[in-house]
Amino acid sequence: MLPVIALVGRPNVGKSTLFNRLTRTRDALVADFPGLTRDRKYGQANYDGFEFIVVDTGGIDGSKEGIETEMADQSLLAIEEADIVLFLVDARVGMTVADQAIANHLRKQEKKCFVVANKTDGIDADSNCAEFYQLSLGEVHHIAAAHGRGITLLLEQTLQPVIAELAALDEDVADDDEELIDLYQEGEEDDTDHQAFADKPVKLAIIGRPNVGKSTLTNRILGEDRVIVYDMPGTTRDSIYIPMTRNDKEYILIDTAGVRKRKKVSDVVEKFSVIKTLQAIEDCNVVLLVVDARDGISDQDLSLLGFALNSGRSLVIAVNKWDGLDNYVKDRIKTELDRRLGFIDFARLHFISALHGTGVGHLFESVDEAYESATKRISTAMLRRIMDMAQADHQPPLVRGRRVKLKYAHAGGYNPPRIVIHGNQVHDLPDSYKRYLMNYYRKALKIMGTPIKIEFREGDNPFAGRTNKVTLSQKRKIRAFSKENRNKS
Repeated sequence: MLPVIALVGRPNVGKSTLFNRLTRTRDALVADFPGLTRDRKYGQANYDGFEFIVVDTGGIDGSKEGIETEMADQSLLAIEEADIVLFLVDARVGMTVADQAIANHLRKQEKKCFVVANKTDGIDADSNCAEFYQLSLGEVHHIAAAHGRGITLLLEQTLQPVIAELAALDEDVADDDEELIDLYQEGEEDDTDHQAFADKPVKLAIIGRPNVGKSTLTNRILGEDRVIVYDMPGTTRDSIYIPMTRNDKEYILIDTAGVRKRKKVSDVVEKFSVIKTLQAIEDCNVVLLVVDARDGISDQDLSLLGFALNSGRSLVIAVNKWDGLDNYVKDRIKTELDRRLGFIDFARLHFISALHGTGVGHLFESVDEAYESATKRISTAMLRRIMDMAQADHQPPLVRGRRVKLKYAHAGGYNPPRIVIHGNQVHDLPDSYKRYLMNYYRKALKIMGTPIKIEFREGDNPFAGRTNKVTLSQKRKIRAFSKENRNKS
């Protein structure tokens, strides 16, 4: 298992800047506002070929009210799960009461802790950082995270003990593994044409407007208070990636910031959060749109749906806060949903209570169904047969006195499924017939939860006259089949 390094400290001491430097990304939001990072955020980093996990945390400022207390809880959880703690302090501000409180807590933990004085560029680092030795946590390491100074030396000094421990462990098991490795290599067969790959986790992005219950739903799914839940819109500002396993299947949950109407997005941080949400939609496999039952479907919900569909993402809709509503209110909401969501009738609709867990367990049935539909492999023969059946049931229309003829169909891609149809005058097909074909394919292939894209091209079979190249594995199968037949005869 990869070692974990947690970055802790007061707000605005440069934890997210260091996180971005270590992971070589811009995944953590960085701006000159205290309290910007509110949840634990995970990233993977590499130092001299040695991989490790970095955890960025919200700041601990010692305040007793509001979300800052929740942020402190997240930081304390990060300390518990870490192998190494980097305690960041601000060299320009100097030591504060909050720094002393954090140090008191760290001294009680059986962790490797290192004091890291950030923002040392342009000042006399030795004199400015001398007071941090009073924290009694050993050597004070000087860095300037914004400019990347001192980070390599910091990693060398903090990671060397862990690297040495892991190297010793590797030597202990190397002799035991050597015989197994030799046996494996002796029996391994050269099969260059067959590309083995492990199933990747399903990325599920939970999106919606602010305060509809996205983080509550995430915590309900995970069974722990992993993401801050607070009755105030906008408490999730960043997209949080969380790996999980359910029924022996791996997922990555992406809890996103709420997206509001553009005119309501005022500060620069929230604009960054909106971008992160849209990037999460692009990055995921399945989108779970959370809607507040009491507010119904808003124009902003429809905008999010439009973005998800344009991105070709699979879709599941969860109507949250369903518990406690009167039956006549539920009937009214269902009628509104049918009216406003008619254009995505392929998406499963669930009525849930994230707070109490009602209906949450069935969400993953639809998530799995949508993902399997999006990645389903469909043969050319099947697509052609369905195309012929669709034409037999309902012929294409006449265009300028000539009937449109669909001649050939094949798969053009997956996630979402893309079907390419060749024929004469196919670009003149009316939208009504295109929708008919799409629905016909969806019903015949039993595809739910994902959009289907059909591309029309002029001409006949594009593969006519081509010979199939026989792969190495196919040659082996042919030889084996021939040998078996000879033995029988």
